[in-house]
Amino acid sequence: MRIEIITIGDELLLGFTIDTNAAHLARELAAVGVEIVHRTTVGDRADDITRAVSEALDRTGAVVTTGGLGPTSDDLTKPTIASLFARRMILDETIVEAMKARWKTLKRTGPFPHSNYAQAMIPEGAVILVNRHGSAPGIWLDDDRSRWVAMLPGVPREMRGMLAEELLPLIVARAGAAGAAERATVIRSRTLRTTGVAESALADQLGDLARGVNGLELAFLPGVDGVDLRLTVRGLAAANADVALAAAVMKLRERAGRCVYGEESADLGEIVLDMCRRRSLHLAVAESCTGGMLGSRLTSVAGSSDVFLGGVIAYDNSVKRKWLGVSSDLLDEHGAVSEAVALAMARSAREGMGAEIAIAITGVAGPDGGTALKPVGMVWVAIDGRVAEARCLHLFGTREEVRLRATQAALDMVRRSLDTH
Repeated sequence: MRIEIITIGDELLLGFTIDTNAAHLARELAAVGVEIVHRTTVGDRADDITRAVSEALDRTGAVVTTGGLGPTSDDLTKPTIASLFARRMILDETIVEAMKARWKTLKRTGPFPHSNYAQAMIPEGAVILVNRHGSAPGIWLDDDRSRWVAMLPGVPREMRGMLAEELLPLIVARAGAAGAAERATVIRSRTLRTTGVAESALADQLGDLARGVNGLELAFLPGVDGVDLRLTVRGLAAANADVALAAAVMKLRERAGRCVYGEESADLGEIVLDMCRRRSLHLAVAESCTGGMLGSRLTSVAGSSDVFLGGVIAYDNSVKRKWLGVSSDLLDEHGAVSEAVALAMARSAREGMGAEIAIAITGVAGPDGGTALKPVGMVWVAIDGRVAEARCLHLFGTREEVRLRATQAALDMVRRSLDTH
């Protein structure tokens, strides 16, 4: 089956909201063997929605939309597509009652808003896709030419729940009519996460594998925290696809080496915490230019309290002196952004908090404050534990990107150190 995805909303088109819905839909549909042939984003204008859906139906006859199902005047998806299918809109009293019951359950104040009745207006002859995660129902609408459009809400949490519970079973059943051969094949991917190596350097390291592994497609996906390597297999039965991916991942891991730290959506902070937990180690941090970002990354992981003890945000030199015991002589001689100060911060954090490992970060995040000797992006990262070591990084990007890259490099230093010892 070939499907097109259309995401609807001015906020997507103008870049104010990142379109995560299209990516999630593409992954989930590919996993059940559906081929995504086109993705489109349009604004909240009836003519643009009509044109995009009409063209998609002409190409594939199967469309999934997200967005524009809300109660306000800019939510035009349902009436626009109903008009395209020559269907009138009718009020579904069952949906009205369900929305009123939900309103009471959520203990909303005031009377049920009249504008919400718009969400109960349904194209005649449509199949209702139940929304157990919000108020806007989804819609499945088809015609006598077996063309169909499935409309899902734009709120990511609602869309994802409805996709899994309502839409995917319908699509799988529909795809069954295409025959056993098509039904038996899938499109699947696996992703390796790397850090500490540039995309071009990683490609050189992979050599011939950079063009593909065992006939599987390989994509390089660079980001602020590293380069992801995504392997994709198409047109195989599910079991064969899994075997092919496993073999390719093993070969890729061997070639990429220690820069690989996990798979899929693995978070380096969580990985480091798990490594410390298995070794009964506790962790502390001392941060200057990252201003608590490293501690935030660690504490955002559920269960981190059994490993992470705490940290000091020593942004000003007076705090480095008073709370971390960094001497004035050291600061005067080397400056705050230096190997000596980073090592002193890490040692003090470890000793002061009773941790087995401590991480320190000090640098120039920018956009101002750099000098010829210590330019913007220069960051010293140190760890103190079984061994004490420091690295000087020359990072690039915006202030936030420099800070995030610094925390990633710091966590990677811990990971590599624990791997070694």
